Amino acid sequence: MRPFARYVDAMHSLPTVLSIAGSDNSAGAGIQADLKTMSALEVYGLTAVTCVVAEVPGKVSAIYGVPPSLVAEQIRLLFEAFPIAALKTGMLYSTEILRSVIRTLGEVAVRRALPPLVVDPVMVATSGDSLLENEAVAVYCEGLFPLATLITPNLDEAAVLLGEPITGRDALREAGHVLVKKFATAFLMKGGHLKEATASDLLIQPSGEEHLFEAPFVYGVSTHGTGCTYSAAVAAELGKGAGLVEAVGVAKQFVSRAVSRHLRWERSGQQTDALHHFAR
Repeated sequence: MRPFARYVDAMHSLPTVLSIAGSDNSAGAGIQADLKTMSALEVYGLTAVTCVVAEVPGKVSAIYGVPPSLVAEQIRLLFEAFPIAALKTGMLYSTEILRSVIRTLGEVAVRRALPPLVVDPVMVATSGDSLLENEAVAVYCEGLFPLATLITPNLDEAAVLLGEPITGRDALREAGHVLVKKFATAFLMKGGHLKEATASDLLIQPSGEEHLFEAPFVYGVSTHGTGCTYSAAVAAELGKGAGLVEAVGVAKQFVSRAVSRHLRWERSGQQTDALHHFAR
């Protein structure tokens, strides 16, 4: 069989995974990072764009939301045309867009079982910039979290959900159990922002079962998109049929490799780093 024919046959059998998220012009985060991740993990990535962000690593200068009706229509059309095996949400930006996504996924759930959903509750960028309207947090908790298979907050986002800062690994674990009990779904508590020698992430299931995932912390890399990449990798593996623990394990290895083998450019005395989604 010719190489191209083998490629086409493989494409015919790829699981489809949907990312509902914002567009990042620097392609390090958002739907661009999600698509790179899904391609690298050999699933077919679909997107419903929620907003357009003007950003580079370390700086967000503008955000423009897509009309909620258009976000909903993107999702509806994709579910009609593709056998979506898993999905994830990233930056949803506004209360109106968030409500539209929740309502549309609810419509999908009436017609068929909703596939595994990974919720990356994007609220704060790595740069510290707020990426979510304050009133949307309650809508996340009341409407989207009950649909989720897994919720993947970073340290700052977990603190927002908890209502108090998280200052260390023990506090992160305690916070995770509080959030799992509160929302009755699995949480992946990511400890990378603690900047300890080991980047430790804790998966806590509704049963209280814990699974720890560790990798060396990589110093001296200033980039963004790790949360997007991580959640997209989990969704990709769930779409391929992996269990939650296995999916998180593969995703942890993937994002750790993308950080440790990062890309770097220099221009006008400034350094720009990016994740390497296709590093081997």
